[in-house]
Amino acid sequence: MRADAVVIGRNEGARLLACLASLTGQVGRIVYVDSGSDDGSAEAAAAAGAEVVALDMSVPFTAARARNAGLERLKGSQAEFVQLVDGDCTVDPGWVATAMDFLAEEPEAAVACGRRREEHPEASVYNRLCDHEWDTPVGRALACGGDALMRRAALEQVGGFNPGLIAGEEPELCVRLRQAGWSVWRLDAAMTTHDARILRFGQWWKRSRRAGHAFAEGAALHGAPPERHWVAETRRALFWGAGLPVAIGLAGLVSPWLWLLALVYPLQVARLARRLPPEVALFTVLGKFPEAIGALSFYANRARGRKTALMEYR
Repeated sequence: MRADAVVIGRNEGARLLACLASLTGQVGRIVYVDSGSDDGSAEAAAAAGAEVVALDMSVPFTAARARNAGLERLKGSQAEFVQLVDGDCTVDPGWVATAMDFLAEEPEAAVACGRRREEHPEASVYNRLCDHEWDTPVGRALACGGDALMRRAALEQVGGFNPGLIAGEEPELCVRLRQAGWSVWRLDAAMTTHDARILRFGQWWKRSRRAGHAFAEGAALHGAPPERHWVAETRRALFWGAGLPVAIGLAGLVSPWLWLLALVYPLQVARLARRLPPEVALFTVLGKFPEAIGALSFYANRARGRKTALMEYR
C-alpha cells in the first residue's frame, strides 16, 4: 500500500514547511498547489522536495479547485490513497499508516479522517471554538474536513471536488461518495494539528458567514430526501438569525413589552450550556446571525445569476 499527498495553501510560510516535513516518510509524492503566494512559499516547497502546481489565479479561487489540480497532477501514480491536507496543518506521525490500514480492511470505505486539533487554543476563544467544532464522534460519519486520507478510485469515480463551491466542498463530496455506495469514517486517532489564527471577532464573523453560505448552497444541491444535506442547519440559521429577529422587531413596534421576546436568545444559550461549554453555547447562538447573512447572500446571488466571491477570514 502507498499514499501520495496533496497540500494546498497560500502564504503559509514556515507553517507550510512544517506541513511538508510532517508528510516526509509517510507518503510517496507530495504535490503542493500554490494559490498566488507572494512570500516565496512555492519556491520553498520546491526546495523541500514537493512538486509545485501554481494555480491559475485568473480564474476565481476555491479550495476545491486547488485540490482537484493536485489530484490531476497525481494522475498516473500507482498510489492507491491520497492524503489531503491544508498547508497550515502538520500531520501526526503514523497517521497515514493508520488510515491506510483501516481503508485496506474496509474496502467500501472511501475516506478516513481522525482528530484535528487546534495548535493554540489558548490564543483566543475563536481558536477554542474551532477545536471544539472538530471534535466529532468516532465511527461512520456523514462528512470529513479538509484533512483526510481518501481512496483515489472513489474520488475518480465521483469526479473529485465540486470546483464551484467557495466552502463546504468536503461534506458535499462525501454526499456524492455515499450516494455512490462508499462510506466515510472518523477514526479514534490523532491526525493533524491546525493553526487557525482566528484572533479577532471580525474573522470569526466572516468564517461563520461563510458557513451559512455553505449550508444554503449545500441544501440547494442535496437537500432533497433522503440526504437532506444541511437543510436543518440552514433552517436554524434563518430562523434564529433572520426570521425571529424580524418578528421580534415587528412585535416591538406593536407594544414595547413585546421586546421582552428577545429574552429567548439568552434562554437558548442557557439551554445549550447544559450540554456544551458556556462559550460554545454563547457563540453557537450568536453565530446564527452571520450564518443567516451568509445563507441570504447565497439566495440573493443565485436569484441574480451571480457567484458569491470567496470569503476569506485571514
